Amino acid sequence: MEVRIRARGHENVTGRHRSTFEITKDPEIGPTADCIIGVRADRACADLPEEFKRALRAGARVEVTLEAGGVRDRAVGRGDPSLKLSDERSMVFRRSDYVDERTVLVRCDKAARDLDRELIERLRDPGTVLEVRLRVLE
Repeated sequence: MEVRIRARGHENVTGRHRSTFEITKDPEIGPTADCIIGVRADRACADLPEEFKRALRAGARVEVTLEAGGVRDRAVGRGDPSLKLSDERSMVFRRSDYVDERTVLVRCDKAARDLDRELIERLRDPGTVLEVRLRVLE
């Protein structure tokens, strides 16, 4: 099972956050938004297909593939039974077990600061398209 999301880069993308990375539908972010790696996303948590939400709540292991400007990186995390998946603006991928309405995955093996620096550099260009693929591994 797979879900694809498209977002755009933004001049304020820094990718410095130590515990999360985030994709948002919002068109603008400030310079302190160090976890956000994509804006103008075409989906948020609330938009995920119900079948995918069920898999996440069953604790599925999920691979996140991020591709922009010819650079690709990946992270792996898990769903959790307590996921709300109700936020209508964003998706957050966390290293920790913390869950709120924006959380998609917990126990991810990467946060924003761990992502390929060339990928982050490409995402500083508002013209760059970020392709996000969420694929259930188990």
